[in-house]
Amino acid sequence: MADAMIEAALKARENSYAAYSRFRVGAAIRCERGIVHPGCNVENAAYPQGVCAEAGAISAMILSGSRRIEEVVVAGGGSTPCMPCGGCRQKLREFARPDVAIRVVDEHGTVLLVRTLAELLPDSFGPESLA
Repeated sequence: MADAMIEAALKARENSYAAYSRFRVGAAIRCERGIVHPGCNVENAAYPQGVCAEAGAISAMILSGSRRIEEVVVAGGGSTPCMPCGGCRQKLREFARPDVAIRVVDEHGTVLLVRTLAELLPDSFGPESLA
C-alpha cells in the first residue's frame, strides 16, 4: 500500500474523534494543485452534531486556497464500504466534477469500492445549476 492518498486517509482515521459511535472515518482529498488534504470525523456529545471526514477534508482544502477536488479516498472500518453520506456527496459535488473517482478503503487500506461522483449522486444540483 504505497498510495499517498490512502495513507493520508488512514492516518486521518487514526486521529478521528469517535467517542460515541466508535466508528472512525478518515478521508483524503487531492486538489487541483496536487496537494492531499486529510480530514477525520469529529463527533459531539450533542450527537449527531458532528463533522464527517469528507467535510473536514474539504474545509482543509478551502483553507489552503484550493477550490477543485481531483480525487477522494474514504477510509472506514470493516468489510462493508464506508460510503459518503448524502450531505457529503453534495458537499463533494460543490467542488468536484461528476467524473471524479471516490475510492473507499477499509482500515488496512484495501480498496473495497471505486465509484465516480456521478454514480454516487446522479442528476445532481451543482453551482452551474444556478447560472
